[in-house]
Amino acid sequence: MLLVTGVSGALGSLVAARLAGRDDVVLGTRAAATSDAGRPGTRRVDFDAPETLPEAFAGVDTLLLVSAGYGEDDTVAARHGAAISAAEQAGVRHVVYTSLSGDGDHLAYALAHRWTERRLRRSTTLDWTILRNGLYAELLAVLAAPDAENRITGPLGEGRLAAVAREDLADVAVAVATDPAAHRNRVYELVGERPLGGAELAEALGATYAPGTLADARTAVAASGAVPFQVPMVASTYSAIAHGFLDGTGVESDLRALLGGREPLDALDVFAKAVREG
Repeated sequence: MLLVTGVSGALGSLVAARLAGRDDVVLGTRAAATSDAGRPGTRRVDFDAPETLPEAFAGVDTLLLVSAGYGEDDTVAARHGAAISAAEQAGVRHVVYTSLSGDGDHLAYALAHRWTERRLRRSTTLDWTILRNGLYAELLAVLAAPDAENRITGPLGEGRLAAVAREDLADVAVAVATDPAAHRNRVYELVGERPLGGAELAEALGATYAPGTLADARTAVAASGAVPFQVPMVASTYSAIAHGFLDGTGVESDLRALLGGREPLDALDVFAKAVREG
């Protein structure tokens, strides 16, 4: 049996939709009060209640561990550590983990992902597969959203992002998690094939590109009501893109191969659609 965590989230919900109707799949959601939690084939999976996890993972052979959301490093590492320990206790055989691309180590949120990868490698009972997901094309709709004057002012500099469509990452996650033995103890890099810069993003929207400064972006994020840990997360993302660390040149992408050879979705089209849909 396969259990997928985080099915109420953006990536997990796409995975769940692709697995709908299968009697060998269980969906994990954090809040028992959600509509999903009451359905057959759905279990309450709350990483902040670690004592409940061994029971939630009972009878599971493969766990698709969708990263447990943004938070301070100690919070995210504790969530992932609890899930892995519970998987070991429950007799899970294989964990597939959605991590962060290998060129993302300059990002403020990379540490918890790398810690989780190490924790999986240290396990003496679990097989594992690590899906190092690139940053979403949909995220660019936030980082490079045009302002009221139709200008993209995000501080992307001359840098580019090898963004990847969330839909493609969901397809890969399903392919790996439903045939885990073929991917035993493998690390896959999943970044886009066409890195995008600010000028291209602006052209796709009929906007202009007038990048601001990191200081301006940091101030704007802080004023938006973001919680404190989110400010360095966003600032580090802008900085890593602007300084050329996320353009895909530092990794060899496995995306197309794991999509069965098909062409990945056009990240520029995905970005533009996400902006239009707001």
